Amino acid sequence: AAASIFFIVAAILAYQTRRAQAARWMYILVGTALAEGIGYILRIVCINHISLGLYIAMMLFLLLPPNALALFNYKVVGEIARQSNVRAKRFYLRPKFITWFFFASDVFSFMLQSTGGSMMAQDDMQETGKWICVVGLAIQLGFLASFVAVAIIIGRDPQYIVICGPRQVSEVAAKRRVMWTIHATTGLLYVRSIYRLAEMIDGYGGKLYSAEWAFYVFDFAAILLMFILYIVFFVGHNFPHRKSHCIRQV
Repeated sequence: AAASIFFIVAAILAYQTRRAQAARWMYILVGTALAEGIGYILRIVCINHISLGLYIAMMLFLLLPPNALALFNYKVVGEIARQSNVRAKRFYLRPKFITWFFFASDVFSFMLQSTGGSMMAQDDMQETGKWICVVGLAIQLGFLASFVAVAIIIGRDPQYIVICGPRQVSEVAAKRRVMWTIHATTGLLYVRSIYRLAEMIDGYGGKLYSAEWAFYVFDFAAILLMFILYIVFFVGHNFPHRKSHCIRQV
């Protein structure tokens, strides 16, 4: 059931992106939803057919989506900075820095988590793998907090603008809607990462690890709610492949 939900989400986002003629990087959301669905299929398979290869594949597919969603949010804020053509005095407000610095941190965090997850599948490496995952998650939380600080600065600065969608009356309204979506989804991602960090510290067989409800509330529900927000407050209209809506006149 969980897998089918994410496949439906992927189909809806693909339809929205195509219909809005949005920038191609919007398909990050589509690919992420598909990966999440595949991860849940592998999770079910692993319950009935335990093997190291399947476990590693499941871990990769379930670890990838949160990192990809973080990357999507980085890209949105980076594009706002790019299309606004503001001469940023601070290096951390430059478009390339926002996108590539946080992207690099995302990849580094993902590599640590995936490496640690693979090691945890081996009896003699479980403890080492656990703490590598903890470090990866802690790094992710740190960079997410830094990203939120940058997003708040850009959100409050009137020099940074967002292209109007078809039903948005002003750039101010468009920007407010996009930034709200970014903050809300990043907040949910933060909650999910805190849960994962606590679960890892608690260890294999701990209360959090064995509590199935906690997994579905803080992981499944958090990620699904993020996708629902991306669908309801679809930002593809604000980042068209070709600028066809209202743009600030200079």
